[in-house]
Formats: sequence, structure tokens, C-alpha cells
Amino acid sequence: MTGKADLSPLVPLIFGFSAFQQLRAASELQLFEYLTQNGPATCDQVAEGLRLPAKSARKLLFGTTALGLTDREDGAYVPSAPLRDAIEDGTWPLIRNILEFQQRLSYLPATEYAQSLRTGENEGLKHLPGRGNDLYTRLEQSPELENLFFRGMHAWSELSNPVLLDQVDFRDTATVLDVGGGDAVNAIALARSHPHLKVTVFDLEGATEVARDNIRAAGLSDRIDVVVGDMFSDPWPRGADLVLFAHQFVIWSPEQNRELLKKAYDALRPGGRVAVFNAFADDDGRGPLYAALDNVYFATLPAEEATIYQWCEHEAWLRETGFTDITRTRGNGWTPHGVIGGSKPDAL
Repeated sequence: MTGKADLSPLVPLIFGFSAFQQLRAASELQLFEYLTQNGPATCDQVAEGLRLPAKSARKLLFGTTALGLTDREDGAYVPSAPLRDAIEDGTWPLIRNILEFQQRLSYLPATEYAQSLRTGENEGLKHLPGRGNDLYTRLEQSPELENLFFRGMHAWSELSNPVLLDQVDFRDTATVLDVGGGDAVNAIALARSHPHLKVTVFDLEGATEVARDNIRAAGLSDRIDVVVGDMFSDPWPRGADLVLFAHQFVIWSPEQNRELLKKAYDALRPGGRVAVFNAFADDDGRGPLYAALDNVYFATLPAEEATIYQWCEHEAWLRETGFTDITRTRGNGWTPHGVIGGSKPDAL
């Protein structure tokens, strides 16, 4: 006999793809911007303002209101409190970039999640043009998607950066080696927040081309330099006070992460530190929900070994490669980002 089970908690999951499309459509049509500037607005006013058929505006507003993205008061609509806050504090443009990233890069590949679990491979790559066994090789062959990727990563970095910029102590640090520093988003943010720092971005040629332009536009060419190289196969710049891995350890296998930490240990000055900045899973394997859901992306696209690891796994890698004085710094924001660090002992 059927019908006894209360499956209402499954509704947001069964229709999760529809919920995303409601949010993404509202973003593309600039509903929240319109309501912020012109609201409260009726359905007819929204239809006219967004140049939509009346029936389309009704569907859109029904969806956003049911999802808690808009509120309806006396027949007029306004953005809900979280959306108003995001627009007022400048977060919303970052979210829009992330929504576009999800739509155009992650959405179809995510349908391969079950198959990726079966094979242990990033099966979602079949939905992207080009050749190669990892996302980054494919992106090099598609400038438009590569630009979209950098914009999405830049947005995620800006959202999660406060834990790195405000909660990590850089007072005794003069030089930072940003390994896999990409478009220099973190290097620029560090240099702006801590005027005494000098940063070196170390990454592949395609990424450093973008980084140079961004550094120049930020007016920080005197404090941020760029070194082209493969972090696994090329020599590293040596003698930095701190080696930073930002959003790197979610890409590689445990063996590769240990290899990178060993290279960092060798490149650091005696007494120097390493900092791993990315999303973390809790040690008990229960969450956070953000990290668990984000793992669909890591399973289907970046590389075969990509995943979000637990804090305790990072601690074990640090100890195994010789680092001491290991510290955890959890972010105060809504994303599960943090920094785990360790020190290279002073020379005896």
C-alpha cells in the first residue's frame, strides 16, 4: 500500500533543478534589480518593466515568492530580505556570476554524477568541447568558457576571502608565494588588505596572462609579480615567508596534496608558514550542506581526484610533510571556507 509516507521534505530535492532555474531566470531578467529600484511593484508592473508577457511575469513571481526570493505584500512584490541585503552590500553581482557559471559550466555535467561515482572519473567533461582529461585543459581550448570560469572563480574567491584577509595573521609575513594563483584575485586582495606584503603568483601561462592584466589594472605591479610554471614539474620560487594554496587542495588527490606540501616545505625559509585556503568538510562527515552539494561539481568536472576533504585530512598531510604548530581558522560567513596552516621549524 502506498501514500502513507510524508515525502514533502523531498519536494525541494525532486524539483531542485527547477528551483535553480527560477533563481537563474530572475537573475537574467534582472527582477531583483527592478524591484529594488521600482518596487513595491504589482505583477502587471513587473511584466511591463521587464518586458514580459503578463502570464510569464505571473509564473516568475509565483516561483520566486514560493522560494522565498520575493515577498508579496498587498498585491505588490519586493525582494526578500537576503536578496535586498545582497544587492545593498554588493554581493549580488558576484552571485550572478556564480549562477552563470553553474548554468553554462556545471549544469549539464552534473547529470553525470551517478556515472562519475560508478567509474571514479570526471564524466561530466563529455559535455564540454575540446580534448583532455581535466577541466583546465578543456578550458584552454575554449576562451569564452575559460573567461566564464575565471569570472566564477573570482566571484567565489571574493565571497570567501574574508577568512583569509581578516582572520589570518600576516604581521610577521613579508613575502607570499601564491601557488596556483590563477587570475591573481587572492594576491590582489592580500596586497590591498596588507600593504606591507609582496606576493608572487605562480601558475601556468594561460592563468598568468590574465593575472598580469589584473595586477596592472589594480596598480599593484610593484608589489605582485608573476612566475610561470607547473606546480608539479617546474622549480618553485624559494625563500618566501608564506606559501599559499588557495582553492587548490580540492582539485588533487591526497598523494598530490602531500607532494605539494613537501614542495612548499622545501621552498619556504626556515620558520616560514604554509596556508591552505579552501572549502572544508567537517571531521564527522555530516556537512556542511554547501560542501556536500558542491562535491557534485568536483566529482563530475575538474579532475578525477577532485573532492572537498575534511579538516583532519589536511592536518594529517601537514604533519606527514614536517609542518608543526598546525592551526585551523574557520570562516565566519555562510560558505564553508577556512584556512589551515602550519609552520616549518627554524633551522637548528
